[in-house]
Amino acid sequence: MSERETANGGRQRRRLVVKCGTNLLTAGTEQLDRDVMAAIAGQIADVRELGCEVILVTSGAIAAGRARLGSRASRPQHLTRRQVLAAVGQAQLFWYWDELLAGRGITAAQALLTRGDLADRQGYLNARNTLLALLDLGVVPIVNENDVVSIEEIQDATIGDNDNLSAQVANLVDADLLLLLTATAGLYTADPATDPDARLIEHVDHIGPAIEEAAAGQAGRLGT
Repeated sequence: MSERETANGGRQRRRLVVKCGTNLLTAGTEQLDRDVMAAIAGQIADVRELGCEVILVTSGAIAAGRARLGSRASRPQHLTRRQVLAAVGQAQLFWYWDELLAGRGITAAQALLTRGDLADRQGYLNARNTLLALLDLGVVPIVNENDVVSIEEIQDATIGDNDNLSAQVANLVDADLLLLLTATAGLYTADPATDPDARLIEHVDHIGPAIEEAAAGQAGRLGT
């Protein structure tokens, strides 16, 4: 990861997009783990002190919604029910991040995006300009899929849509690095949770059919 040069020869801050999956944020449970989130917030603060800008793409809204609604929250199998849980949980999810980052002296901003926003040229430019302006002010944008109007992330996709969203955001802001934080140690030949013979792939030289098949897996059921 190298520092970019400005037109006048000055140095720009390195720009990172960090994506946190639900399984990581819940530590394998059905609700957000504040200790895990606090550790991530601390690491974000640390890399900012090293001269980096950070955008956080976060899952976890459904898990937060289930915890918030308690006994009123049924299993989120129906699409509309999952959207309801995501709508309730998004406020809680952002509040957690906002509080944890504020404790490190960092201001956070919420940005809910959809594929449609980024597919439309004007929407793309609006999102880009806003995110870049936030970074210029030293703010950490907290990005998630807007699940009330977008359903890709909360359907049973083979790859969680926030993985795709984080890649789009990285491209949107010309990021130097995209980090996908998960509860899995890395890329395996098969799902290590179900296949005891699954082996860690330590290095990928070329993305072919075998790697694409290894990377495909069910997104978490609380995955937005």
